[in-house]
Amino acid sequence: MTKACSIHISTLVRELRQLLNLTQEQFAARLGVTVVTINRWENRRSRLSPLALRQIKTLLNELQNSRSDEQRQSSQLLLRQYFTEEQ
Repeated sequence: MTKACSIHISTLVRELRQLLNLTQEQFAARLGVTVVTINRWENRRSRLSPLALRQIKTLLNELQNSRSDEQRQSSQLLLRQYFTEEQ
């Protein structure tokens, strides 16, 4: 099981959304949350739930199989940057 770094998780949300070239509305639909939730995450007004973190990690893992070099490389970087293995 993994745990996301609490520092700048809002940056992770924004970077992933931009990597996917999605609006907040589109990203919210993809994760099954509201646009307000995405906006709050990106602006550090709300914390991500453990379920949301798992969904984001799953999405990053899926991007490692992308045809886009940028998406593959960026997803690997974001995984290393924000997720660490628990001891």
